[in-house]
Amino acid sequence: MKHFLTVLKYVLLLSISGALMWYAMRGLKWDDISQAIRTANYWWLGLTMALSVLGYFSRAYRWRMQLIASKHEVGYWPVYHASMVGNLANIVLPRMGEVIRCSVLRRTSGVPVQVALGTVVTERVIDVLVLLSLIGSVLLLDFNTFWRFVTDNVLGGRYDALARNRTPLLIAAIIGLVLLLSVGYALFRNLERLRQNAVFNKGVLFVKGLLAGVFSVLKLENKGLFLLHTVFTWVVYYLMDYLAFFCFPETYTLDMRAGLAVLTFGAFGMAAPVAGGIGPFHVMVQGILLVYGISKEAGIAYALVVHGAQTLLVVLMGGISFVAVAAADKGSVLTEAEALAEEPLTTEGI
Repeated sequence: MKHFLTVLKYVLLLSISGALMWYAMRGLKWDDISQAIRTANYWWLGLTMALSVLGYFSRAYRWRMQLIASKHEVGYWPVYHASMVGNLANIVLPRMGEVIRCSVLRRTSGVPVQVALGTVVTERVIDVLVLLSLIGSVLLLDFNTFWRFVTDNVLGGRYDALARNRTPLLIAAIIGLVLLLSVGYALFRNLERLRQNAVFNKGVLFVKGLLAGVFSVLKLENKGLFLLHTVFTWVVYYLMDYLAFFCFPETYTLDMRAGLAVLTFGAFGMAAPVAGGIGPFHVMVQGILLVYGISKEAGIAYALVVHGAQTLLVVLMGGISFVAVAAADKGSVLTEAEALAEEPLTTEGI
């Protein structure tokens, strides 16, 4: 039964990816898409892939700093190989890559999985904070562009009606506030009963893990270097998206603010719990480029080329790392990682 549910979960996630890809490409002119892909300037794409390699190296070094701060001395290359195997796993097994890379690291370097997972939580907290700051930056730098797109294409004529009569908005806000207070009161009244619920306890433990992960950064010996690698990694992500504009005549004239917007919303697409971000990434990037006046055909061509190139790079680098790990370890990392993923959370190590 458990294996059936696991298969069903992946089939469902794959279906979501397929549905989103269909949504992004429905009604488009295939000849225009194929023409854009065939005539793209792939020299720029090669440059973005070279930068991406540096980003993977930097991110692995930053992870090693966290592990050392948690009192586990480990070499750089075992950390790098574990990280790349996790990235490779995320392409086919959504949300399993983080568990798998921790399992790989335990087998190759003896780092407890619980400790490694704690550092991964720290990474994700930092990524979330960076993304929130990027959203604020995008809206601050290009608010008029987004607002004009929403009023002209989303709200249409309804915006003028809402501007003249704000009563519906006020009523909706009051209803939302009442519902929020009601939910909060219900949770408070049933707190003791909720503490006996396994799902609620998992949520509490997850939040504790997030907080523990955040404060673990304070134990770093060289916080400045850690910050430098964090900034460098996100600068690389940004340059990957911005420089890819020069691959296509339609996106060639887009400025650096558009690159920031593509990075921000594309990252949300990649974070979606589907294989390799396939579907959500393409929908988000196509939508953002549409805001900047790029046609849907050119937008999906950009998303397909950028995502395809990065996926190919992960397969290549992750495959090399997988071979390196397999040569040093004959055990089944994937099987163990799947077992770990099914275990309930505990407070051990938090």
